[in-house]
Amino acid sequence: MIILRRATLGDATAIADIYLAARAAASPSVAWAHSDADVRNWITHVLMAKDEVTVAAGNGLTVHGYLARNGEWVDHLFIHPLSFRRGIGTRLLARAKSAHPEGLRLWTFQSNARARAFYERQGFTIAQMTDGAENEEHEPDMLYAWH
Repeated sequence: MIILRRATLGDATAIADIYLAARAAASPSVAWAHSDADVRNWITHVLMAKDEVTVAAGNGLTVHGYLARNGEWVDHLFIHPLSFRRGIGTRLLARAKSAHPEGLRLWTFQSNARARAFYERQGFTIAQMTDGAENEEHEPDMLYAWH
């Protein structure tokens, strides 16, 4: 059984592990701007402090995925690759929609076909496409919106 709960600082390591595994699976060709150590530090000291982070935890309190939201912005929605296709992302996003019914926005890389298909199934529409000049990886990306 998967439960959704507010993340604690004790979840930061699991959240970083999920982020690193999911981004590698989704976008293996992207030249990431930050090292794994930098990512772990940023998640612990910045993301966990500024965002409302919800985790999907299962048996033994194993964290399978998480969503980080700051107001209308979904800053992160990542599921561990071993937990794909179990409805976890849908549940996390439904909670975010319920918490912010006025609408949500998020960015994803254009090359991330799995994420794009997921967001479109969840009712998000493309609001903007860019050449990636404004993101740290310089990868073409897109803004999705849900209203």
